[in-house]
Amino acid sequence: MAAPGVRYDRSLLLHGPKRNEILTLEEVERYGQDSFGDRDYVSLHGMPPREWHLRGLRVLGRTAVECTRDALGDAIARDVAAAVGRLSPVAGILAIDPFGGSCNTLDWILRHLPGSEGIGFELDAQVHALTRRNLEVLGRPIALHQGDYRALLGTLPVPADRALVVFVAPPWGTALDERTGLDLSRTTPPVTEVISDLSHRYPTHRLLFAVQVYEKVEPASLAEVRRLLDASDLHVYGISRAGQNHGLLVGSRGWPEAATTERA
Repeated sequence: MAAPGVRYDRSLLLHGPKRNEILTLEEVERYGQDSFGDRDYVSLHGMPPREWHLRGLRVLGRTAVECTRDALGDAIARDVAAAVGRLSPVAGILAIDPFGGSCNTLDWILRHLPGSEGIGFELDAQVHALTRRNLEVLGRPIALHQGDYRALLGTLPVPADRALVVFVAPPWGTALDERTGLDLSRTTPPVTEVISDLSHRYPTHRLLFAVQVYEKVEPASLAEVRRLLDASDLHVYGISRAGQNHGLLVGSRGWPEAATTERA
């Protein structure tokens, strides 16, 4: 039950006493209403909170804040699919989410890249257990592993002919400052470390990185990330309040654009 007189915002759910608590439907809706003026703000897997809660899905306070809601997940997935469409054809795609959380974005990416496979990793045991149960309830084709992706990826077979689409959204925590924006060098781990690690791990694979960003990004940290990519595009989505919109930096590495004749 939502506590009367308490504002359900990012501070309470991410850094406060609700961080590791399973939220009631009332609390999920209160967070949406108090923070964004929309009780259906935390829509997941194509459903508003009342519907997904009725179906048995549950989230922690931190997940409600850090998850990518449907409107954003769909927008990101459409831009990822558009970017893939501009690149040279491949035998197949493996979509990877190193920081699975709710896996909502990975779910949307798979919807827009038909025939692709999806794997996710979640370090937090409680978040992993809830999300894995949620995915099983929904019957989503995502293999979610518990643990650090850096240790687990080496144990999983990745066919040489698969292109990799990686959604990079490590926990922001204190990296986001409403005044100065998102510092990509202060996420946990830094975005540059994630891209460098995967590029080194799969040097012969074709890679597309989709980095979730904020409307305002600390310029030096953004430039450092873009230097690791062959080509990149930045999108900001006007689907929230001005100054609170999220965006996507999508960039390729070792995956050239399709020839004009191939794209015609």
